Amino acid sequence: MPAARLAGVDIQRRELAARFVELHREGCFLLPNAWDAGSARVLESAGFPAVATTSAGVAFSLGRPDHDYGGDRIDRDTMMGRIGEIAAELRVAVSADLEDGFGQAPETVAETITMTLGAGAAGGNIEDFTGDRSRPLYDPELSADRIRAARQAVDAAGEPFVLVGRTDVLLTGGPLAEAVDRANAYLAAGADCAFVPGAADAATIGTLVKEIDGPLNVVMGLTGGDLSLAELRELGVRRVTVGGSIARTMYAQLLGAARELAERGTFSYAEAQLPQSDLNELFRR
Repeated sequence: MPAARLAGVDIQRRELAARFVELHREGCFLLPNAWDAGSARVLESAGFPAVATTSAGVAFSLGRPDHDYGGDRIDRDTMMGRIGEIAAELRVAVSADLEDGFGQAPETVAETITMTLGAGAAGGNIEDFTGDRSRPLYDPELSADRIRAARQAVDAAGEPFVLVGRTDVLLTGGPLAEAVDRANAYLAAGADCAFVPGAADAATIGTLVKEIDGPLNVVMGLTGGDLSLAELRELGVRRVTVGGSIARTMYAQLLGAARELAERGTFSYAEAQLPQSDLNELFRR
C-alpha cells in the first residue's frame, strides 16, 4: 500500500478511535460482538457505531473452547490476526476481546496492547480470569499491575484507545463486593471502563453502577435476559455488549441443520437462509 494511502488509513482509524472514546463519556450504547470479517460487516450494516470482537466466537470458529479451564486456548498471534482482519474491513471502530492479555506478566499484557493498537483496534478488554481451576482469578494486586502496564502501553502509543478492566468474579462464583473492589482497582490503575460479566438483573447492575467509580460495561444475552437497552440506560450502564451470544445463536442454527440432514435427510433449514444476492449486496463495497 502506498505511503500516502497508509497515512490516510491511519488518520481515518484515529478519527474512528477518537469517536469511540467519546461514546464512553456519557449516555449508553450497544456494542455487538463479531468473530470474523463477515459477521462484523453484518453488524456494521445494521448501523452500530462500533463493533467488538468475541473471543468465544473466534474460538468456536476455529473449533476450540473459550473461557474454559485447561489448555487449548487461542494463542495471541491467531487472535491478533483475526482482530486485524476485522478492523481492516470495517468503517467503524473495533474493540478487541483480549482475554487475559495472553500471559500473566504485566509486560506481556503491555505487549498485547501494543499489538492490538497495531492491528487497528480502538479498544480492548483485559480480564482477570486465569483458566486455572485451582486459581480462577489473578491476585488483586497483580491484576491491577496488569491493567497499569496496559495503560502505560496505551499512553506510550499516544493513540485514542478505550482500555477496559474486566473482572470475572461473578462468573467464577465470587461475591459482588469483590467484583466492585476489583473493578474500582482496575479503574484506579488506568482502565477507562469497568466490565463485570455475570451481572444481568436490575438489582445487581444497579448496585454496580452505584458503587463503581467509572463507566460500566455489562454483557447481555448470556441467558437471554429480561432487561432491554432502554432499561439498562435508565440504570446508568454506559456500555452493553453481547459476548458470544450471537455466535452461539448461529451455531445453534448450524447444529439444527446438521441434525436435520443427518437424521431426517430433509432440507427445511434452508427456508431461513439469506439469499446469496442479499449477502453479495451487503458485502459488496
